[in-house]
Amino acid sequence: MERKIRSALISVYDKRGVIELAQGLHQLGVAIISTGGTARVLQQQGIPVRDVSEVTGFPEILDGRVKTLHPRIHGGLLAVRENQAHRQQVAEHGIPLIDMVVVNLYPFVQTIADPGATVQAIIENIDIGGPTLIRAAAKNFHDVAVVVDPNDYQMVLNEMRRSEGGLRLSTRLALARKAFAHTAEYDAAIADFFTNRLVLDETGKRLTVGEPSVLPARYSLTLHKRQDVRYGENPHQQAALYHLSGESVGVAFAEQLQGKELSFNNFLDLDAAWNLANEFEEPVCAIIKHTNPCGVATAETLLEAYTKARATDPVSAFGGIIAFNRRVDGETANEITKMFVEAIIAPDYDRAALEALARKKNVRVMRMGETDGVPQGLDWKRITGGLLLQTRDVHQLRREEVRVVSERQPTEEEMKGLLFAWTVCKHVKSNAIVFARPGQLVGVGAGQMSRVDAVKLAAMKAVLPLEGTVVASDAFFPFRDGVDEAVKAGATAIIQPGGSIRDEEVIAAANEHGVAMVFTGIRHFRH
Repeated sequence: MERKIRSALISVYDKRGVIELAQGLHQLGVAIISTGGTARVLQQQGIPVRDVSEVTGFPEILDGRVKTLHPRIHGGLLAVRENQAHRQQVAEHGIPLIDMVVVNLYPFVQTIADPGATVQAIIENIDIGGPTLIRAAAKNFHDVAVVVDPNDYQMVLNEMRRSEGGLRLSTRLALARKAFAHTAEYDAAIADFFTNRLVLDETGKRLTVGEPSVLPARYSLTLHKRQDVRYGENPHQQAALYHLSGESVGVAFAEQLQGKELSFNNFLDLDAAWNLANEFEEPVCAIIKHTNPCGVATAETLLEAYTKARATDPVSAFGGIIAFNRRVDGETANEITKMFVEAIIAPDYDRAALEALARKKNVRVMRMGETDGVPQGLDWKRITGGLLLQTRDVHQLRREEVRVVSERQPTEEEMKGLLFAWTVCKHVKSNAIVFARPGQLVGVGAGQMSRVDAVKLAAMKAVLPLEGTVVASDAFFPFRDGVDEAVKAGATAIIQPGGSIRDEEVIAAANEHGVAMVFTGIRHFRH
């Protein structure tokens, strides 16, 4: 059902596009009511505007805190047009019907993000009249249109121009949905601030703004659907990708340049691959299968890095997800097309690379653009009935943090290999063991219930020679058997967190075998 828009109330903080909107509405014969700064901006452009105080018969008061909170405004918004009693009441009280509300809100979120913002400034940026107008219009969407997003102005004008000033019910409903989501998100931000950051000082009389809590008492999540995906973890499960409100970077925002529709598992693997690739400064290639790395290598060129990474485990690399931390060139892309891969993710691709990859039309090619590398913020794990929140594991080991605990010092070459292996091991499911050389992963033991089995698995799966490799363990060795197996396979140096009650036994094993062992003091479990 179409409703003709005859009058509109416009009151916006963000004035992007409001002049063009108001001009368009005026040309369509819409009478405009406005407030304060918005009214002045429109009047300066020669757009006829009736001030809201003329409608209410009451001036703005309390420094603008009360402007539109009046029956002559909200009666005009909430009156049901087909309700004869409503129409009679508004007529008796001289209440003009308002067919459209164009409102956006005081910048509360931006204000609390300012480290210099005072309590008074924050409180004054809690909008009252705006949300009330939005909610009233959205509730009565059957008769009233509500517009909260400047990006919707042109769409609204276009439809009104096509239909001689009318808007369809489907459009009004879509606008109302967006409006309620807008006020819900706004109120959630206010609730979070009051719960987590607005505090009384020790006297109990003065309010102060506290530092944001890492793990706050209240944590609101607003998710926006970006796209449906092919299916969930299995084809019989439905799935979709959502992004967090306020976020604009990350794998969720990667641009798909070509290829089949992405699945739930594709996104998980892409995220794992991208996060690993961004641990390195030098050119790197990471190949992921089921969120675990099956090939990782650094080199002077991407082609060399890819060739070395693939050599780690060519069988597992088949059908894998490949990540690079540099712009992909044509030579590297041509080499990739010689093997079946599910997806590739990189900051960008040159023209030759895109032309080469286009020959494999089903390969999903994802462009990340320039990002800030390692993700920050909180990490969530879903459990039945709730969420577990933790800070992200963004620790990057510095060489000076390593403590040699064995009698033998690691050689320079071994130390380079240990630091590389430690970085990769952080991204392997626990219990995790990796064999490596400087700049190249050699063997992976992922997700095992015992650490010694992880060592055996990593050695068993290795395709490249193990003699002279180094070993990284994501957590301490609880017994010496893991060390014995690593040395038996060919390892000459080991990096691990330490901290076991049997550390002395484990160190003694390293000394017995003549291998170097270093402790990091940091554990990297990954469940």
